[in-house]
Amino acid sequence: MRIVYHLGAHCTDDDRLVRCLLKNRAVLAEAGIAVPSPTRYRKLLRDTATQLRGAAASQDTQTMILDQIIDDGPADRLILSWTSFLSFPAYAVGEMLYGNGGQRLQSFTRIFPDLEAEFHLGLRNPATFLPDLRERAQTKGHEDILRNVDPLSLRWSDTIRQIKADNPGIPLTVWCDEDTPLIWPEVLQAVAGHDPDLHLEDSDELLAQLMTEAGLARFHAYCAEHPPQSVLQRRRIVTAFLEKFGRPDALETEIKAPGWSEALIERMTQSYLADVGRIAEMPGVTLIEP
Repeated sequence: MRIVYHLGAHCTDDDRLVRCLLKNRAVLAEAGIAVPSPTRYRKLLRDTATQLRGAAASQDTQTMILDQIIDDGPADRLILSWTSFLSFPAYAVGEMLYGNGGQRLQSFTRIFPDLEAEFHLGLRNPATFLPDLRERAQTKGHEDILRNVDPLSLRWSDTIRQIKADNPGIPLTVWCDEDTPLIWPEVLQAVAGHDPDLHLEDSDELLAQLMTEAGLARFHAYCAEHPPQSVLQRRRIVTAFLEKFGRPDALETEIKAPGWSEALIERMTQSYLADVGRIAEMPGVTLIEP
């Protein structure tokens, strides 16, 4: 069995991916892909990792945990999704993004030391990610997580480098949250590992949030009449329909960070784009891009 850890990050997916896979649970199970409900494993894995204190779980413990997680019979691939695998929001920012994320992932993978693993992570421009993360932490009663933090010093490449150092040999797939409207089917396939010819129901939930209802209906009608012959062609169709029928309130992001100037936001954005380029060159990392 291979265990797939979908790591979020916070303020990107909001469980959209696992909701889609759960809706297709039966057909994925036929392909040997198990998609358990997050309520079956999030607290269980957190508590187990705490009890193990970094030690590897015994075979009996591994079997017991898997029996509690999987209820659809034997599987070749197990999908586990949790935005707090790397950290809880209040502790995600320090000298770097998710500075303890690599060690936390190591503690989770040691619950299943005998099984192969892979990581999947959605990235987001820190210029929009950090204010949303700050607000999410504050709604839980925490103080301002951006206080005394230089936002230009926070780079995803540092996070990924730390994850790889603490978890050598485990492949990592990443993508930019800003690109998800164009690459969502490829993200779903990368995480689930299903056959590329398998069509997942409700895989257009993201487009439904970004397009008007009439626009989405026209998109579906167009694709039914002119089925895309390639990934690239589908992306071009999606781009055209978003340009014509996109909802401005959903496509535009308001940045709420006190004291941030437009010049700083632009510098952060350019730094992020350059950082994604560095990430694409990292060994053991696969970048899904349009």
